[in-house]
Amino acid sequence: MKPLMNKAAVIQNCYIVRDLEQACERLHRLYGIGPFLGGQEGHLTEHTYRGREEEPIRIRGVFVQSGDLNIELVQLVSKTPSAFHDMFPNGEEGFHHVAMFTDNYEAERDAFVAAGYPVASEFIAVGKKFCYIDARDPLGHMIELYPQHKVVRAMYQKTRDAAADWDGKELIIPWNLEGYDL
Repeated sequence: MKPLMNKAAVIQNCYIVRDLEQACERLHRLYGIGPFLGGQEGHLTEHTYRGREEEPIRIRGVFVQSGDLNIELVQLVSKTPSAFHDMFPNGEEGFHHVAMFTDNYEAERDAFVAAGYPVASEFIAVGKKFCYIDARDPLGHMIELYPQHKVVRAMYQKTRDAAADWDGKELIIPWNLEGYDL
């Protein structure tokens, strides 16, 4: 059987949280990881939810590094129907998706759809189209696909660098990608 993606590397686990600051503190206390980069409100624009146009998704999010794995925490700001609300319709918290880069976004997205895994949400973030594939059956979570993108790669590198150099003083650091290849 041919895989849908060619040895896809999961590079991120994402959790939906009710309170971003409390979640950062909780993960730091549990795992000793930090710093958490981000925290500002972002908008996922040109949002299509299950084939129909919807309002942008408003979120607050952070990245943090744990070994080789990037962890994203997302606090939902809007109530717009989305892949986030599919899994957590009543404000619950929990694991939402794994993320991976793809060399051919449209072809791999379409391969998932042809295999019976629908696109729950598709949107523009940092100038590129991303999507959440609904893989709750059989995996229990969504899959986020993104195209190769310098800005997102820089965000991952900045998160790794910040973790390696962290002095433990500032737990949440706003994004600043100055000096990174964009």
